[in-house]
Amino acid sequence: MKTNVLGYPRIGSRRELKKACENYWSGKSSLSELVNTGKAIRQHNWKLQKDAGIDLIPSNDFSFYDQVLDMSLTVGAIPQRYYEVIRQEGNTDLDLYFAMARGYQKNGLDITAMEMTKWFDTNYHYIVPEFHANQQFKLFSTKIIDEFYEAKQLGIITKPVLLGPVSYLLLGKEKEAGFHRLDLLKNLLPVYLDILEKLKAYQVDWVQFDEPCFALNLSPEEQQAIKYAYTEIKKRFPYLKTILTNYFDCYGENLKTALSLPVNALHLDLVRCPSQLDDILESNLLKQHVQLSLGVVDGRNIWKNDFQQSLALIKKAAAKIGTANLMIASSCSLLHVPCDLDLEINAEGLLPEIKQWLAFAKQKLAEIVTLQELVSGKDSPRSAEKLQENIAAIHRRQTSALIHDSAVKQRVKAITEQDTARKNEFTVRRQAQRKSLNLPLFPTTTIGSFPQTPEVRSWRAKFKKGELSQSEYNQLIQRETEATIRFQEDIDLDVLVHGEFERNDMVEYFGEQLAGFVFTQNGWVQSYGSRCVKPPIIYGDVYRPASMTVQWTKFAQSLTNKWVKGMLTGPVTILQWSFVRNDQPRSQTCTQIALAIRDEVLDLEQAGIKIIQIDEPAIREGLPLRQADWPNYLQWAVQAFRLAASGVQDTTQIHTHMCYSEFNDIIQNIADMDADVITIECSRSQMELLDAFADFQYPNEIGPGVYDIHSPRVPAQSEMVNLLEKAKKVIPADQIWINPDCGLKTRQWPETKEALTEMVAAAKFLRKTINNTLTL
Repeated sequence: MKTNVLGYPRIGSRRELKKACENYWSGKSSLSELVNTGKAIRQHNWKLQKDAGIDLIPSNDFSFYDQVLDMSLTVGAIPQRYYEVIRQEGNTDLDLYFAMARGYQKNGLDITAMEMTKWFDTNYHYIVPEFHANQQFKLFSTKIIDEFYEAKQLGIITKPVLLGPVSYLLLGKEKEAGFHRLDLLKNLLPVYLDILEKLKAYQVDWVQFDEPCFALNLSPEEQQAIKYAYTEIKKRFPYLKTILTNYFDCYGENLKTALSLPVNALHLDLVRCPSQLDDILESNLLKQHVQLSLGVVDGRNIWKNDFQQSLALIKKAAAKIGTANLMIASSCSLLHVPCDLDLEINAEGLLPEIKQWLAFAKQKLAEIVTLQELVSGKDSPRSAEKLQENIAAIHRRQTSALIHDSAVKQRVKAITEQDTARKNEFTVRRQAQRKSLNLPLFPTTTIGSFPQTPEVRSWRAKFKKGELSQSEYNQLIQRETEATIRFQEDIDLDVLVHGEFERNDMVEYFGEQLAGFVFTQNGWVQSYGSRCVKPPIIYGDVYRPASMTVQWTKFAQSLTNKWVKGMLTGPVTILQWSFVRNDQPRSQTCTQIALAIRDEVLDLEQAGIKIIQIDEPAIREGLPLRQADWPNYLQWAVQAFRLAASGVQDTTQIHTHMCYSEFNDIIQNIADMDADVITIECSRSQMELLDAFADFQYPNEIGPGVYDIHSPRVPAQSEMVNLLEKAKKVIPADQIWINPDCGLKTRQWPETKEALTEMVAAAKFLRKTINNTLTL
């Protein structure tokens, strides 16, 4: 019985990759320094897993930016506009790669980045492949082969991980009409066969094909494409050991197709869907030679594995097909959890009682191996001791007084339908708000945060270390806030923000002030590229002990006669971007958070703040992967937002923000949220996302993002005007707001000032155009 890990975190336990990439992008370090950092992280991960006792150790799970982008480079799916990058003197394939991810604005070249969106229902983002009719593919990058050989040179035979050909195509987009991207499978598959041929020359043993599309509702054509792909692979490589992986949900109605495939092992995510094990064991379609990889150790959350629960599943499978046909595995790649709990030495608020309930990636390796030992009988005295320790830890968590608060539970029970509805419908509120706010046509604003410079971050670090007093820290934040207000006034933005310089992260900041949350020092996970987040851990019932944002928002409003938005993170996003307790339904935890945000909204209104933004970028991300499960989620998610937002007067304008989402299939639910203004990401998709709002005839106001903040390039006024002209064709002009795609926290001040100046100029140009048209 083998142990199997689907993937390991690639950022480094202290975010070494983030720092190396950002130093390279800024010109502070060389290409060789970046490459060496990547090599050190890979080799550390391989050795760590080998020493832990993992049998099937993944390679090609490392990436300098994103694994889907890696596959695009591997198969030569490189949009033509990027080839000019490597024609410039001194640039390499890695510069081409980063240009695809981040855009390129240098030496006279100005190229936009590829589109980015969420990886299934996680907070990880991937770079969306672009496809054209009759597109040809070729082996452009040998990264997969190179990394397998690199590990082999260390004496470690790894299991190369490939994003499967069908999932790769389905995750992309057709950039022209008249064909379906699956039509390209016959052109793509030869590159996969070429990769396998080269791996075979190095005596590869196992190869992992990730086909997470199996967690979706697949059409008969898509299922047939998968059958074709793996039949061709088996025909060409009959002796290659292949493991097909699906994660984040059951195989569901795709199970028959999965069981028909000529693969050597099938991976099951038994954390997200334990019931599928019975479906498979009871099926007469499971072939005798096919092994099952049982994903019992959670790759998405940080709670210690319940050994008794996992052993019950493993023993059930063993009784049916024997231990020799089983692998004990992580449920998915460990990419989604922090690296090492051992680094949490002095984490503020991480009580020893709570810490003993947790397991990060390194600890999950030990859990996988211990489960194997417990089933196989290896190391029986120590294994039995580990089992008893685990049982005791699970019991202590279940009975801990830290978790439950009767007042919170009573308040949730007392919620009425009236609590989730505004006093009047939008048409009435709109008139009241227009009269109260007196904003121009095409009002301009930002999404909330402004650049957090190293200096600002150093103030927060010094304050936490006690090197700055509360008074000294506040004075510095006040100074930065006032400078930001003055800048916004100078460029003539219409609705201002205070800049959020006191905030570390849009979820962490709130979690630090809410009961039921705890934080780590080094619990970083990758969100996209070099962007790492440190998700809070929700361990118990949630409530708001005191106001969280009123002080700084009220201060900013006192500095200007223009309106300043209150900036809050919504309940669904706080839930989605945290590690959530798994001892009660997520809907119940979300409702508790919504009540806490509602209290903050009412306090902001009482303080004279007339515009309040409740960000919900994760509302689409939380959508279950199968449509049959959507109604239940959407019902409680929308209700949570409405609960947070609905206590205010008609004259108070509620905004929300969503990014990197396909809205077509949930547009009615977004309308049901009943926000007065919604701002969305639109620039990378060239306003394509607005089509959903236009077709639906979305009644409220919309701010389509006019420039991409995830790229350092600065768009010209004409570029933004062009995007807004597209928006005007589908959305009435008096419903349109003008704003960037997202918050500006990760950007630099020079590019931010230049881009926002161009954005305001674009708005004024459009107002002038409209006025001239009306005059004529």
